[in-house]
Amino acid sequence: MSEHRLAENVIERPRGGLRISSRKVKGQKTSLIKLTEEAITDGLLSPYLIKTTRKTKYFSDCLGPLYQWLQSHVGEYWDDVYSKLCQILDTTTLSGQHIVSHLWGYVERNVELIDGVPYPKTSGSNALPLGYWYKRLYVHPETGILSVAERIRKAPKKKPDDFLFVDAYHHYRKIDDLWYAIELADVELLGANTNKYSGEKPKYIASKRQCNKKQIKFIKEQISKVND
Repeated sequence: MSEHRLAENVIERPRGGLRISSRKVKGQKTSLIKLTEEAITDGLLSPYLIKTTRKTKYFSDCLGPLYQWLQSHVGEYWDDVYSKLCQILDTTTLSGQHIVSHLWGYVERNVELIDGVPYPKTSGSNALPLGYWYKRLYVHPETGILSVAERIRKAPKKKPDDFLFVDAYHHYRKIDDLWYAIELADVELLGANTNKYSGEKPKYIASKRQCNKKQIKFIKEQISKVND
């Protein structure tokens, strides 16, 4: 991608919306006046004319080229990268300022390292590391180099080791270090048409028996297979 075309690649695309004028749309002005009068009569608002919203066009940006350009400069000093970008975009123009406003959504400047992992500096104590949700660019707080925080791969959730599902009416559960075989039964719905009942029927524990050694061995084997 040519650096000289960066601004055009980002900003030159059809803008979204419609340029609507209440003076040019037949009946629009009359409709707005009538709506305003009805609202005033009902006491919903002070007397002022309701106006059309979004009657002008707005930017519909294609920001992929900007992100690609930033990625191509990972490993360079951020001050140099930013200076070069400002020269390409010409921040004295409206379009250049508009693109730069999107820049801070891609590059995190206020960063601190905790055990070597980059975190955004926030006022709260529950900040997630950069890359927790997706890959992020950031300015290294010690070197000032544009760096990338790869997305953190989350470990799959471990299945519970105190429960083993058998079917809708049977399961094993560990309670106070003891295994039990649980049998469920449907609750009878008094005074209701059960044929029209939607959703899972409520159940109650009909039987609870402590497991023997053979059952416990079976349970542990099944849980081991699930967690492998």
